[in-house]
Amino acid sequence: MHRTAEEERQDPYAALRYPEFRNFTIAAFLFTVALLIQEVVLGYELYTITKDPLALGLTGLAQAVPFISLSLYGGHLADRLSKRKIILRGVGVIAAGSTGLVVVAYGTAASAISPAVLIGVIYGSVFLIGLSRAFQSPAASSLRSFLVPVHVFENAATWSSSSFQVGAIIGPAIGGFLYAAVGFAPTLIIVVGLMVVSWSLFARVAEHRTLDVRPATELLLSVKEGIRFVWHTKIILYAISLDLFSVLFGGVVAILPIYAQDILKVGSEGLGILRAAGSVGAVATILVLQRVSPMRHAWRNLLIAVNGFGATIIVFALSHSMVLSIVALTLSGAFDSISVVIRQTLLQLQTPDEMRGRVMAVNGIFISSSNELGAFESGSTARLMGVVPSAVFGGIMTLIIVWWVRLKTSHFLNVRLDVRRTDVPTS
Repeated sequence: MHRTAEEERQDPYAALRYPEFRNFTIAAFLFTVALLIQEVVLGYELYTITKDPLALGLTGLAQAVPFISLSLYGGHLADRLSKRKIILRGVGVIAAGSTGLVVVAYGTAASAISPAVLIGVIYGSVFLIGLSRAFQSPAASSLRSFLVPVHVFENAATWSSSSFQVGAIIGPAIGGFLYAAVGFAPTLIIVVGLMVVSWSLFARVAEHRTLDVRPATELLLSVKEGIRFVWHTKIILYAISLDLFSVLFGGVVAILPIYAQDILKVGSEGLGILRAAGSVGAVATILVLQRVSPMRHAWRNLLIAVNGFGATIIVFALSHSMVLSIVALTLSGAFDSISVVIRQTLLQLQTPDEMRGRVMAVNGIFISSSNELGAFESGSTARLMGVVPSAVFGGIMTLIIVWWVRLKTSHFLNVRLDVRRTDVPTS
C-alpha cells in the first residue's frame, strides 16, 4: 500500500522498508565489523610486539596519508563513474590485503619471519585500507543518499549510524575474545570471510548515477567545486570542523591497548570490551533518537553533545577502575552518536545530488583526519607526555574547541533541519 511522505516521516523503520537501503546497510554493517575486528587485533599485536605507544599512533598515520591524499579524487570519480563498481573494487582490494596478512601470519610462515617483517606487513595492510577507502568511502556515502527519498533522509541517517555503532560494538568485542581464544591469524581468516559476505550484499544494490556530462579533464575544477561548496555552506563547515578537532584531540581509541595492558590490566578481552563500550552508549542513544529528533535545535544539541564527549574523555583518562572506564566510554559514545546523526542529516539535506561524491569526500577527509591522524596524535602525545596526561589534555582541548565554536556560531542556534531547506545560514 502506498504511504504518504508524512506517514513515512512518522515511521521509525521507514528507511529499512526500501530493499536496496536494507541490503546496503547490512553490507556496511558486516564490513564495519570486519574492519574493527582487524583493527583491534592488529593494535593489540603491535603493542604486544613493540610496547611503544608511537607504534599504535603510526597505524593511524599509515591509513590517513593515502586516504587524505586521494579522497578528493575519489569523490570526483564517485560523481562521474559507477558508485557501485567503486565500492565493490574497494572492498575487494581491502579483502585481498587482509588475505595477505593471513598468509604472512599463519602457521610456518609466521615462525619463519621476524617481528620486524610482520610489523611492516601490518603497516602495509593498513596503508592499503586507507588507499582503498579513499575511493570506496565517498562512493558509499553518496550512493546511500540515492536509496531512499528525501523525506526519509533523517531516518536513513539514524539507521546508518545505528548499523555502524552496532558493528562497532560487535566488532571490537569479537576481536578481543577471538584473539584470546584462537590467536592472530585465525581471527584474520574470519575477517576475510565477513568481507566476502559484505561484498556479495553490496553487489545486490542497483546502479545509481547522476548525469555529469563535463569532460574528464575538468578534474581540478570539479574538486574545487566540492571544496567551495563546503567552504561557503558555513553550517556544514563548522559541523565537520567541530568533529575534526574534537576527535583529533579527544579520541582515545588508539591508546586503548595501553590502558588494557598496563593501566587497567584486563588483557585482550578487556580491550574488546573497552572498544565496544562507546558503541553500546551510541546504540542506546540512537534507539531514543529514532523517536526523538535532535534536529529541532540542531546546533545547540550538537554543541552540548561534543561538550559532553570531551568531559567523559577526561573522566576515562583519570580512571583506574574498569567499571568507571566502561561507564565513561559508554557516555562518550552516547554523546558522539548525537553529533553523528545531526552531521549526517545535515550533509544529506544540504548537498545537491550532483555534488554528493565530492562533498562526502571532503567530509571523509575531515573524519579521517580526526580518526586516523587523531590516532597518531594520541600515540605521539602519549610517548611525549605519558598516557594519562595526554588523554586528559585531549579532553580539555575538546572543551576549549566547543567553547570557541559556540562563540563563532551563535546565529546557528535556532536553525531547524527537518526538510530540505535553502535558508540555512551560509555565512
